[in-house]
Amino acid sequence: MSEEWRAQFDAEVSFANGGGLRTEGFRLDIPGREISDEDLAALLVRHLGLLMVGEVRISNKTLIQEPHKGGRGVAGGQPGGVAGRRLVELSHVIRDGMTTLPGWPGPRITEWLSREASRANYAPGTEFQVTRVDMIANTGTYLDSPAHRWADGADLSGLPLDRLADLPGIVVRIPTGTRAVDRLMLAPYDVAGRAVLLQTGWDAHFGTDRYGAPEAPYLTGDAARALADAGAALVGIDSINIDDMSPAAAGERPAHSALLAAGIPIVEHLTGLGALPPDGFRFTAAPPLVAGMGTFPVRAFAVLDT
Repeated sequence: MSEEWRAQFDAEVSFANGGGLRTEGFRLDIPGREISDEDLAALLVRHLGLLMVGEVRISNKTLIQEPHKGGRGVAGGQPGGVAGRRLVELSHVIRDGMTTLPGWPGPRITEWLSREASRANYAPGTEFQVTRVDMIANTGTYLDSPAHRWADGADLSGLPLDRLADLPGIVVRIPTGTRAVDRLMLAPYDVAGRAVLLQTGWDAHFGTDRYGAPEAPYLTGDAARALADAGAALVGIDSINIDDMSPAAAGERPAHSALLAAGIPIVEHLTGLGALPPDGFRFTAAPPLVAGMGTFPVRAFAVLDT
């Protein structure tokens, strides 16, 4: 039989929305004979199902070889089998001239073939309209494939459907005013095989100058690596970028780099996540099957059992 280890420790937990708690002599199953304070903090948050954790300070840690007692990590629910379903729109509307990223060109939507001009091509009483759209790929709510960041990564045509459609989803609700979504905020959630959607509320500023402000919420690189290690299928956010776009970030993109290196698609500029339950829904954000492109708009939506 393999060795089983537990950690005994004291902990002080501070919450992002105020308040805290303290434990003394707490014992917790650990996966091996060693564990860092950071990993132990994340395990504690997961075990207790704590939400909106800002910081965990570990002290007086001792590792003990003894049988596991069983963890109580928070597991997300699965959709039930009741009859009926409801669809929830999670995408911004793409309109002529709209702004998605400040300073980037908006789409131009024009008529390529009018109904009047089409009449010459068809039988009397039959007419059609064909529209032309000229836009950059990063328009509206869009999905990033690995090729967006990595030259040898899969492009839109190389993404398997099981990374894009009918995924079990969870919503991580981020406290108002929080900028950096870190590992501890994600620790309570079972993300394996799931679409992890970060609700920051920043979508309320979409289409305004405020949307591109330096204080826009983002996912830290450490949190992105934790999601990749835990086997998340897809990660989405309702902010302007999943990475920090402030001048202090100096153009680094650790969240994009970690997630896309792991083959995890990213959906940015989501909206309407407040209409979803914490879990128990299915998520879809599938772009067209275009070779040679790393990013493209999607119609993102969720399916809820009712």
